[in-house]
Amino acid sequence: MSAELSAELDLAAKVAALKDPHTYPEPPGRIEPVETHMSWVFLTPEFAYKLKKPVRYAYLDFSTLAARGGNCAEEVRLNRVLAPNVYLGVAALTRNDEGRVRIDGEGEVVEWLVKMRRLPSHRMLDSLIRRDAVLPEDIQRLALLLAVFYRECAPIEMPADDYRREYEAKLDANLEVLGDPAFGLPIEAMHVLHARLAAFAVQAPGLLAPRAAQQRVVEGHGDLRPEHVCLEARPVIFDRLEFNREFRLVDAADELASLAMECERLGAGWIGGTLFDVYTATTGDRPAPALLNFYMSYRASLRARLAILHVRELRRADSGKWRVLAADYLRLAAVHAARIEI
Repeated sequence: MSAELSAELDLAAKVAALKDPHTYPEPPGRIEPVETHMSWVFLTPEFAYKLKKPVRYAYLDFSTLAARGGNCAEEVRLNRVLAPNVYLGVAALTRNDEGRVRIDGEGEVVEWLVKMRRLPSHRMLDSLIRRDAVLPEDIQRLALLLAVFYRECAPIEMPADDYRREYEAKLDANLEVLGDPAFGLPIEAMHVLHARLAAFAVQAPGLLAPRAAQQRVVEGHGDLRPEHVCLEARPVIFDRLEFNREFRLVDAADELASLAMECERLGAGWIGGTLFDVYTATTGDRPAPALLNFYMSYRASLRARLAILHVRELRRADSGKWRVLAADYLRLAAVHAARIEI
């Protein structure tokens, strides 16, 4: 290979190649590229190919080809539990001696891709909620799939006091961002919200801390949101978080509360009731209403924090939508915090 071709292919060149139909084993009629914070996804009529960006943060490392390849393999392994027949494997993006870039072609591997069966966008839970097209039986099937998954997960050993202190630290981290005057959020309201949630963590030890002692902490999904649920005949739950195991260690009730909160924000608050009714019937676990409101308020605060941080990271022209989204999450966080009875 010439010295010119041996140079590393940069992200822009890889993205350009994956927008070209001739890069694919069977050239697709159309390609829909979708950029996210940490990846590019290329949608063809049949498949989806995910390319991880070469980024590095405190909580993940995609900075090397080997790291991205390892994370692709881990993503496939983890997601075959809740999304069987969707994650097809890891594909190689290759470049031959003439410089031609292909998926699973000849030559050196210049990138690794997660290959998936493309899911029908009109059956995504967030899309169905927005169209007011979710059926109760769809949610029953989804709830049962999740409940069985949590029931069969091996419990994670964690001292009860460590579990409580972990939430105290998470709440402080939320306040540090949301209370930053640079974001222009109502600082007094942020402190009131934080105080209410922190008081629950300290003053309701019989509700929060025992969750770990009762072996309710499991290795869950890590990013359970409506846009990661496809309501096919057998529900598919995809995008299980692979890059940091600590983010997957969660009380099953917390993760379900997160999904319930997101559905409520989109206008389908009734979904949470079904999720927990089926969860309780399947597992025998009946979390107290105060605990669920704490989890929902905390999760809404976390999502507000993540949304407002985009204001720093993206173009100023895009900041408006993130401010609106953060405010929407904070409204929901305040609603559930007010329902907590200690």
